[in-house]
Amino acid sequence: MTTTPLSPADDLRGLCGGRVHLPGDPGYDAARTPWNLAVDQRPAAVAVPHSAEEVAEVVRAAAAAGLRVAPQSSGHGAGPLGERGLEDVVLVRLNELTGVTVDPGARVARVLGGTLWQEVIDASAPHGLTALHGSSPDVAVAGYVLGGGLSFYGRRHGLATNSLRAVELVTADGALVRASADENAELFWAVRGGSGNFGVAVAFEVELLPYAEVYAGMLLWDRERAPAVVRAWAAWTADLPESVTTSLRVMSFPPLPDLPPFLSGRRIVVIDGAVLEDDDRAAELLAPLRALEPEMDTFARIPSAGLVHVHMDPPAPVPAVADHAVLAALPEEAVAAYLAEVGPGSDTSLLFAELRHLGGALGRPAENGGVASHLEGGYALFCCAMAPFPAAAAQGRADALAACAALAPWTTGTRVTNFTETVADVSSMYGDRWERLRAVKAAVDPAGRFVGHHPVG
Repeated sequence: MTTTPLSPADDLRGLCGGRVHLPGDPGYDAARTPWNLAVDQRPAAVAVPHSAEEVAEVVRAAAAAGLRVAPQSSGHGAGPLGERGLEDVVLVRLNELTGVTVDPGARVARVLGGTLWQEVIDASAPHGLTALHGSSPDVAVAGYVLGGGLSFYGRRHGLATNSLRAVELVTADGALVRASADENAELFWAVRGGSGNFGVAVAFEVELLPYAEVYAGMLLWDRERAPAVVRAWAAWTADLPESVTTSLRVMSFPPLPDLPPFLSGRRIVVIDGAVLEDDDRAAELLAPLRALEPEMDTFARIPSAGLVHVHMDPPAPVPAVADHAVLAALPEEAVAAYLAEVGPGSDTSLLFAELRHLGGALGRPAENGGVASHLEGGYALFCCAMAPFPAAAAQGRADALAACAALAPWTTGTRVTNFTETVADVSSMYGDRWERLRAVKAAVDPAGRFVGHHPVG
């Protein structure tokens, strides 16, 4: 008679009130699946804690079992983690550790580790406040702010990671530590851009913005108009006040009945974003784009809570592949290269090829900021394709890679952490701050217990 030997992860069974799932368990597949359904991450175990104390128990038990730990909340940006072997990794899913408390006088929200931006926006709006959130309501605060965080408020207010006042983490020894400008300052510097490499973040204090309303929306044209629209947008963004943050996307949609008619089966070009000005000044700034007579124009003053829906990000998990680059500038030659890949006449499989305008406060190092307090470059390129089956994934990766390669002559060599969906040279995200970041990692996690999506050290 033979018995199957227990895995090291069996020592974690019973933790988190029984919410620890091992391969073969009924809840394992659901628990290990990230937001991007194309990512196949197969960890040694998945733990779903409901408190900081449960997180600490998991970290200590994983260490005793000789296992590493990877924090994850909504599972956006999981691609690089899924590409690595996770056989000795406990995935700590924080999606059930949620909650928001707003202090309107201090304009600060305390946010638990797995909370989505929609919850923060909803809690802040009654007080006439909002946050430096991203373009999707179901992205978790944790991965977004610890990776930098690009917002449509960004050119005025900078990266979202600069809005952090404090982070509470469970560190490698299972201790709950508060990091702020006054406590564990070097750790606070590292986690603001260093993501999940230093511990499991279980709570955040986030500064809020005093915007009850915002002038925001989108302009839409058929893709046949892309040459004129892209060139106009490139020229327009070259000389804009920091109050304007926009993106441009060439998009291709399959003919699906769930899509609205203006998207289903269409190939279009869209400009969207926010203008932090009064109505008259906003209209004046948008006039050169409106002169191109878009078939749809939704720019108007809206409640700030509506900004998170302007970008039309998918409302539910999808399978996708992507690639990314940062461009120093967008001269005519770069515009031509972009149009050759995704403009009229191209047969790209990309769902979208996005150019997001950087600069302004996004490009300036923040006073007392963290390791990723700013982005050097003029535009972030992000190319994404749907990947419902292997052949589509392969074609999508090839087309995303081709689009980024076509614009290589204008790239900076740096990367936006949140936009990097593949295994990449992590040092390229941090420049001359890389060695200092590695030194913090060695000090707080000498055994390399924590595994970030983009590993440090």
